[in-house]
Amino acid sequence: MTIKNILIDLDGTLTDPKTGIHGSIRYALEKLNQPLADEVDLDWTIGPPLKASLAKLLDTQDDDLAEQALAAYRERFSVTGLFENEVYPTVEGTLRQLQTQEYQLFLATAKPTVYAKQILAHFQLDQYFTEMYGSELTGERTNKADLIAYILEQEQLNAQHCIMVGDRQYDVIGARANGIETIAVNYGYGTTQELAQVQPVAYISEFGQLIEVVDQLNIERKVS
Repeated sequence: MTIKNILIDLDGTLTDPKTGIHGSIRYALEKLNQPLADEVDLDWTIGPPLKASLAKLLDTQDDDLAEQALAAYRERFSVTGLFENEVYPTVEGTLRQLQTQEYQLFLATAKPTVYAKQILAHFQLDQYFTEMYGSELTGERTNKADLIAYILEQEQLNAQHCIMVGDRQYDVIGARANGIETIAVNYGYGTTQELAQVQPVAYISEFGQLIEVVDQLNIERKVS
């Protein structure tokens, strides 16, 4: 079945959000009087649901405390952190070309939709997407499988006509749960070992390679 629809992750795939996310996490934990040492690695927090990551950093199972941390994180992120972000090379031109080739592009991010749309609009990338999907501020659809199922339902998409593009195992697992394979980017925040374990259908080392890989997958599908 020919690929017609491309679902694309945001953090670690289209943009590098490290400065904004790290700064907002440190702000949140400092506000809760549990500041992090400068040397603490936070790269693993980029991609998975944030509330669970904050709970892990706080070493707590107290849901109320995790909610407090999330609220404090958003205080900074919603004003400053979401714009402390950088678009990866070749992203804009590649999205434009994919749109010209009449692929439907859908954002599929665990980040709250309200923030994701602001980020893409800020970098003028929103114009290339048929629609942009993320989670709710209340926590719904932070799980990638739930999010992708929701996109398929809302857009009435056939999973066999779709491919996912992302940088973490959550992208591969969530897409596969919905009958969709994933092209993994290896410049994001998923480790080589993490991605090897979930076996995406292909890898790209820069976003511009996506066009060639999708074309090749479509050739292979026609042959088979």
